[in-house]
Amino acid sequence: MDTTFYVLAGIWAIVMIVIFIMAIRLSYRIEARSPELINKTGLPQRAKIVHTVTNWKVARDEETQGLRRRMNLLLLINLAGFVLFWAGIRALRIHGG
Repeated sequence: MDTTFYVLAGIWAIVMIVIFIMAIRLSYRIEARSPELINKTGLPQRAKIVHTVTNWKVARDEETQGLRRRMNLLLLINLAGFVLFWAGIRALRIHGG
């Protein structure tokens, strides 16, 4: 049972990281399409994911908003993955696993 749990936890972790990276990449694409969020310094910056999630200074065209909705969905999937993992661990503890 222990080995199975660790293998599943590892797979879960990889999936959560991949989904989060996909959301970050979408955030960068949204920033590139939004004039107020474009990086004008020429230096690398962190993703302005809070801006893109909250639709603050984001371009209002349909394609950009579609990207933003897709990014928000990926972040919700990521959050749901953490909630389900927590619930699974809690269930194992309650049932003596």
